[in-house]
Amino acid sequence: METGGSPAVAMQKPTVTPKAIIYKIFGSKACYKVEEVQEATDIGCPGLSISQKGPCLYRCSLQLPEISVVSGIFKRKKDAEQSAAELALKKLGIHPTENNPTSQEAWDDLVARLNHLFSNEFLTSLHPLSGHLRASLKREGDCYGLIPLSIISVYDSKICNLCKVINPKVESNPLLVISYVLKAAARLSGLLATSEEKLWIRRQIQYPPEILDSAIEKSDSLESFLIGAINIPFSLEESVEVVKLNISSTGYYLDFIAKQLGLVDASKILVSRMLLSKIPGGVYKLSRGAILTADLPSAFNSRTNWRGSFPREILSIICRQHRLSEPVFSTIRSSEAMSEPSGAHKNLKVVDSTMEERQYANTCAVATGAEEEVESGGTFRCEVKIYSKCQDLIIECSPKDSYKKQVDSMQNASLKVLLLLDSYFKNPDAPVERLNCSANELNIQFYPQNFSKAFGLCRSVHNCWHSEIEVGKLLQSNCVDMPYTGHGICSLDIEGPDSGVSTSNGCLSCISYSVSLSIRGENTKELLESSDEFEFEIGSGSVISHLETVVTQMTVGQSAYFSMDLPPQELILAAADDCGRILSLLTSRSCFLEYIVTLLQVTEPLEDRMEQALFSPPLSKQRVGYAVQHIQESCATTLVDFGCGAGSLLDSLLNYSTSLEKIVGVDISRKSLVRAAKVLHSKLSSKSDVPCAGMKSLILYDGSITDFDSRLYGFDIGTCLEVIEHMEEYQACLFGDVVLSSFLPKILIVSTPNYEYNVILQKSSLSSQEEDPDEKTPSHACKFRNHDHKFEWTREQFNRWATELAARHNYSVEFSGVGGSGDIEPVSLPRLRF
Repeated sequence: METGGSPAVAMQKPTVTPKAIIYKIFGSKACYKVEEVQEATDIGCPGLSISQKGPCLYRCSLQLPEISVVSGIFKRKKDAEQSAAELALKKLGIHPTENNPTSQEAWDDLVARLNHLFSNEFLTSLHPLSGHLRASLKREGDCYGLIPLSIISVYDSKICNLCKVINPKVESNPLLVISYVLKAAARLSGLLATSEEKLWIRRQIQYPPEILDSAIEKSDSLESFLIGAINIPFSLEESVEVVKLNISSTGYYLDFIAKQLGLVDASKILVSRMLLSKIPGGVYKLSRGAILTADLPSAFNSRTNWRGSFPREILSIICRQHRLSEPVFSTIRSSEAMSEPSGAHKNLKVVDSTMEERQYANTCAVATGAEEEVESGGTFRCEVKIYSKCQDLIIECSPKDSYKKQVDSMQNASLKVLLLLDSYFKNPDAPVERLNCSANELNIQFYPQNFSKAFGLCRSVHNCWHSEIEVGKLLQSNCVDMPYTGHGICSLDIEGPDSGVSTSNGCLSCISYSVSLSIRGENTKELLESSDEFEFEIGSGSVISHLETVVTQMTVGQSAYFSMDLPPQELILAAADDCGRILSLLTSRSCFLEYIVTLLQVTEPLEDRMEQALFSPPLSKQRVGYAVQHIQESCATTLVDFGCGAGSLLDSLLNYSTSLEKIVGVDISRKSLVRAAKVLHSKLSSKSDVPCAGMKSLILYDGSITDFDSRLYGFDIGTCLEVIEHMEEYQACLFGDVVLSSFLPKILIVSTPNYEYNVILQKSSLSSQEEDPDEKTPSHACKFRNHDHKFEWTREQFNRWATELAARHNYSVEFSGVGGSGDIEPVSLPRLRF
């Protein structure tokens, strides 16, 4: 409770976006179509600099019954949609200034909204609040038609949003909504009656008989059912208890709850929002509108296909929901140089980067055994702290990762905190040691005592709920919240011909799906959730695991039918339109979820799509072939592949006769290592006449290639193919220093894409803008080849990196490439000399 003046915080009214105004006017008649576009650039003269851009660009066309408009080009789809909506409003003569309603306008809208909620049409609608209104008409005596004000404030989001415009403090104190509803209802005294003392509201005018008959018919269709609820006492000294309520279709369920609690009036009950909105993963699911499908991704990158609310936004929501202070972010910009101790005798050989894909598409560096500081460039690290309202520090996240963009550092720091909280909410009964282990992996320090105060009630609720699982089974109630791990596929049937187009990590998969609640042994089926086009990135954890498992087994055009065990009840109810109907099915029958999924489209990583159109054999095979040739010529007996991934190079080596006796692969992705292990084990087991007969061991290690590992020391040859571009630039520099100063391979082969060739791959042209000589990575025109690339160098940039690296660690260096001859320039380009 505040006892002094107002806090020094800048409060801002919620903004009504152009798209929201369009929806309010046209509803589903407004049709948005977003298309991906490429930025047009002009070919310059000799000596031009090359610019690049990372994320895709989008344009949106909006079709309305009266007009159609096309937006400009934007980096984000939602910005293109908002631009199109804004253009449409201007054509319609609706001024953008109307986007931000004044306090008086919000009051008028609040009165109009209350008038609508108690209208004849609303009573028979599917809105969750209409069910309360219908049930209240079955109350007897003086309680006939009475609705608790807390129900109005919770079940209608528009009411809450309008109240936030009137007073921004509603964001942190939702109970203020009740007082504003009372004041607005006073302006409808001819229609509504209220009681400020007893906190109820009702319609004074009788509904027409035909409306009443229709409402009663809807209510009577529901059967009586048993539900489990949680009684949270006002006093923290009392324990949280599970109560069983036998709800009848002949009464109002809040009356049953009031009786259980020993209350005379149901209006004394304060109903809170669904627990789903207090969980990070729940907020993400709700914002995506895919409650039974989406999940909180494990990583954030502004170039990836992130969908739903951004991590920082979700973290702020969670803090407000749990009555905590707003997150405190501290960003640190670093341009400090990094250095590594020099090694002894080393040899660096780098293959000429002027020979590229078809001309110079893929730069390769071979290091064969240099010392100077490596500029990290301007990078950002972000720390975030979570405090209680009493300013007790609860969580402190200090990530080690740095990012070129400040916003990326803040989003990733937020995501780390969210992942820890999500892990806790999924299993709040886990030992503190386990939570501490998770926190350490995320570079988080949390303070158990303060953490327990902030989230202790969640743990009590969880423990109490789960202690009643067996009781719930005896009562044949499926309402008990069971842990949901994303596993438990009961059956799977994939139909349709194999088109040969399947998914892999990094691909964007577009599916249509529906999720229904089905009853075993019956034809009863209730649709819970569906989408005609749902896009997600494979391998990012952005959907529940069983759905991704199924999609990875499909090809484009195929449909999959599978059933699943029930997830937590709150997910089902949040996805349902008719909660009463769903509750009656859950509590009286044996239910399961039935998924129907069709794989509509697979968008491969950008690099693969571009290169396949121009090269045969594929560049990936040309890179591996180049490395194999140098390995054979080196007569090396030991090899380590840094960033081995799924083992494409190691797999190819088994097809050739080499002098290798020991091969090691290291990668940070466990999924990739598992895939590599399966492929390599299968080949070694099935072929007794493997050409690489002298090989004595093949080992895979899980680890980062920028960290020292004594097991990787002293190999004859090291390879790193198409890996460094997936790091931040400073990490690529760190990798080079660690390898050549600590691991000391006699030869190191490194390859990375040449950005200069993207203009040919993408059939676009280079920008004639001057490049900043101090900028390592150009910045505008062509896209990166892969959404996961953090940078892409030109030949000059790669040569400079490799030459300086070789000099620092006393290695010699040579340059070469694959895909063509470096001295032949594309016909459409001027000759570039470096």
